[in-house]
Amino acid sequence: MTTIGFVVFGLVSLLGLMSLLPPLAARLRLPYSVLLAVVGLGLGLVVSLRPDLAIQSRMLHELIAALASVEISPEAFILIFLPVLLFETAISIDVRRMLDDLAPVLTLAVVAVVICALMVGFVLAAVSPFGLIACLLLGAIVSTTDPAAVIGIFREVGVPKRLTTLVEGESLLNDAAAIALFGLMLPLVLGVGGESIAGTVIGFLFSFLGGGLAGFIMARAACALFPLLVGWPKAEITLTIALAYLSFVVPEHYFHVSGVVSCVVAGLVLGSTGKTRLSSHTFEQMEGVWGQLGFWANSLIFLLAAMFVPRIMEETTLAELGFILAVYLATLAARAFAVYGLMPILTGAGLMSRINNRIKTVIVWGGMRGAISLALALAVIENPALPAPLRDFIGTAVAGFVLLTLVVNGITLRPMVNFFRLNRLNPVARGVRDRAKLMTLADVAGQLGEIARQEGIDREVADGACADLDSRLAVARARAERAGGLLATEMVKVGLMVVTAHESERGFDLLNARIVDRRIAEWLLREAQRSREAVRAQGRRGYVAAAERSLEFGRSFRWALALQRRLGIDWPLAAALADRFEFLMMQRQVLAGLVPFCRDRLLPLIGEAPTAEIVELVAARAAAVDGALLALKLQYPAYAAALQRQYLGRIARQRESAAYQALADNLVVSGEVARELRAELEGHWTGLDRRPQLDTELGALDLVQRVPIFRDLDIARQQAIARLLRPQLALPDSAIVRRGEKGDSMYFIASGAVRVVLDSGQVELGTGEFFGELALLTGQPRNADVVALGYGKLLALRARDFDLLLVQDAGLKSRIEQVARERLNRD
Repeated sequence: MTTIGFVVFGLVSLLGLMSLLPPLAARLRLPYSVLLAVVGLGLGLVVSLRPDLAIQSRMLHELIAALASVEISPEAFILIFLPVLLFETAISIDVRRMLDDLAPVLTLAVVAVVICALMVGFVLAAVSPFGLIACLLLGAIVSTTDPAAVIGIFREVGVPKRLTTLVEGESLLNDAAAIALFGLMLPLVLGVGGESIAGTVIGFLFSFLGGGLAGFIMARAACALFPLLVGWPKAEITLTIALAYLSFVVPEHYFHVSGVVSCVVAGLVLGSTGKTRLSSHTFEQMEGVWGQLGFWANSLIFLLAAMFVPRIMEETTLAELGFILAVYLATLAARAFAVYGLMPILTGAGLMSRINNRIKTVIVWGGMRGAISLALALAVIENPALPAPLRDFIGTAVAGFVLLTLVVNGITLRPMVNFFRLNRLNPVARGVRDRAKLMTLADVAGQLGEIARQEGIDREVADGACADLDSRLAVARARAERAGGLLATEMVKVGLMVVTAHESERGFDLLNARIVDRRIAEWLLREAQRSREAVRAQGRRGYVAAAERSLEFGRSFRWALALQRRLGIDWPLAAALADRFEFLMMQRQVLAGLVPFCRDRLLPLIGEAPTAEIVELVAARAAAVDGALLALKLQYPAYAAALQRQYLGRIARQRESAAYQALADNLVVSGEVARELRAELEGHWTGLDRRPQLDTELGALDLVQRVPIFRDLDIARQQAIARLLRPQLALPDSAIVRRGEKGDSMYFIASGAVRVVLDSGQVELGTGEFFGELALLTGQPRNADVVALGYGKLLALRARDFDLLLVQDAGLKSRIEQVARERLNRD
């Protein structure tokens, strides 16, 4: 067999072995990573000792030789496997939840890495014959944690989601921090590092932040390419694989920034935006492909790395075993200091919510090490520029330490989770579980009897099956009644969590049906996620606050408004108004479906009173959205009609397309006929996804002609006045003038209405009236607050143009002065 044949034979043999290990690990109740390490050690011993030579079997000899031929350099180890591991974890993590715990994640991922490297370095420098710099290099190698075993246990026993998110978030970034630290320490050990401490820190930050920026840009570029690949899911998934490796290699090689951070950020961006850029079917396929790639990479990296351990540790001395124990204790102490010492400080500073001591203990004990540490150690062992004793010291210490964490921490982590009861449901979750089981069993019992009647199943058989369900139903009903004493506020919170999750699902449905634009769908999903997080943190009050915030005008809208007011640039404001218009329309559609959902699905789950309260909350939110939408429709009725026509057209297109697909699925028409029908459908609706243009209607001359005191002037005079006035849009409930301010403008109302709040009471002004003139005439500060009652179009006359306008038009001057006198007398 050729050399390449031996390598292929060895790799596929390892893949075959990997397929048998997950069920074996479950049967033995061992973490999968621990079993991989044990099997890898065994294979390493077999390859080193060659016990097969005593057996007359050519195939067995060649199999062992093939396993021995599968050797990979540390650089290839990192370049081939690390991007897959990082990217697979990044695309599956809940980015918003990780951002909520960003402070503890960064503490574990960056600060804890530095603390661990320092602790290990100083401890080993005190007990070993090697210098501090060499020991700090070893500390950098062992400072990265491997979450594979920990997360596997967490998912199996069902710990709180927040604990899993913390460990996953840590794992994404601490590899980058540890590898960057390793890259800084290695030149110092080799005697080629000449930078100061400040220069080293700046270099570290540049590498870290530059890598994040590179990953973000590359991921956004990939997302921009997805629309060109619609209908080609294999091409879309292939692009994600290319992104993982390119985001790792390109920044590292060409821009000298962290490829690890770049790959992580690229995965996070793709994972958070991919659901709206890819169809739901393609996204599920992508997750499946990456799950498979992650399984192969994680398994192979553990097996191949563990196979090196027997060769590394074959001449380990008693003193070196003591060094291994010192490293283990030092890393444990460093992690405990980061978790127990720094996290309370972050909590006190308001940077993170409180984490109880049980979770902290599990986080400390779950800091196992794995393949990345072994790969970095192999890089040291194979570096001929380093002294041989140092290479042996680092290789032995790291290999022994990794095995110790996997065996001791890995095997005992599950009992620790069980001991702290972190896998137990809280009373509210247990109550929901019991009600969900009761609801499901009742549905199944009714369906089973109907199926038995329709299928003509013997009465005795059907009665026996129904009797078994009835007994389970009685037990479930008793458990649900025992849980009936749960507080209504807790059940409302549970129900709101379900409602916000369904809201997200409805947003995806609208997107996949091509009824809503992608950008608006992302907005809907973002608001639904914010509502969910608010409910998780504050319950009912959080939901109400999130609903109010969703109707506020965001920063981008206010920037667009400022551009229009200060520079007269209209198109950003037109785009922002159109986005808000469509968002409100789609949010109303989503909310309209929540009330029947609550009555059909929530009522059996949480009870009548909590459901009624949630329905009331949803109805109030829908009414607020209707009010905001009505205000826009009154101001821009033509655009509202165009959007409604587009919405109905999209629904018609979706229904017709689904009907053709159903005909094809039921073999009523052939696939070729269905494709032809869908092609004709797309041709008919060409341009349907192009949004109508919104005219802000803020032309100065048009608005001047709407104001009664300007309406009868000749066109030349109107044009002259229009050059002095600046059109602007007033938002509902926005303050136009504030009491006590210096008056720099007066305003004419071209459309809409405002409320003037005086000491003596309130006055409402409508189209054709004006305000703000007193401050310009008297030179005194504003004496009232003026608030827009809805959307309104105003004409602002600046103070420097006020006198010029009055000089040019005596009639206008007389009118303004008369109104001013009347208002002064009234005040």
